[in-house]
Parts: sequence; C-alpha cells; structure tokens
Amino acid sequence: MSTPVSSWERACAEVDLAPSRPHKVNIAGRDIALVRTGEGVFAVDDICSHAQWSLSDGDVEDCTIECSLHGARFDLRTGQPSGLPAVVPVATYAVKIEDGSVFIGLSN
Repeated sequence: MSTPVSSWERACAEVDLAPSRPHKVNIAGRDIALVRTGEGVFAVDDICSHAQWSLSDGDVEDCTIECSLHGARFDLRTGQPSGLPAVVPVATYAVKIEDGSVFIGLSN
C-alpha cells in the first residue's frame, strides 16, 4: 500500500532529466535522486541505505540504480535492494509531470 501524498513539490524541468542519468534534487530538506528510464520517471532517496553514499553518483540500468561506493543495487520502482551489500530499502516518492515540470509527492 502506498503512502498518501500530502503535497506536490516542483523538482525540476522535465528537460533536465537525461535518460538513465540520475539527477539530484533537494526537496523540503530531502536529497532525492530522479531517474528517467524507459518505464517512466522515478524518485528515490538519494542516500544508499548501506553506506550513506549518494545514489545519484551511481549507474542506472533498466529500473535499477547502483551505488558507486560498494555496488548495492535498488529497484527504482519499489526502493527494494536487489543486490548486496544493501538489505534495507530506500524510500520512493510519487512522481508526476505537468506542463514540462517534474513534481515529487511528499507525505507528512
């Protein structure tokens, strides 16, 4: 079950998102990695749950982002780790695109 969105915050222009290249934004004091894939645009916490490293520095393949420090992988759709050494998921956020802008849904 997903968490209800209490507010939508503008993150960036849609043209700022290159395919399979993480884009780091700060929304309401949270560092978030935005990624455009063939399946859509996804938003996850930018910090790896294993080693507190920026995921936006990592590589993207399909719907997986890899931490550049130790190689932990996370599913962009769910935040679930899909490769060791991470075993704790990262938070995901709802994303919508309107009028050329990308918005991230935040909950309380």
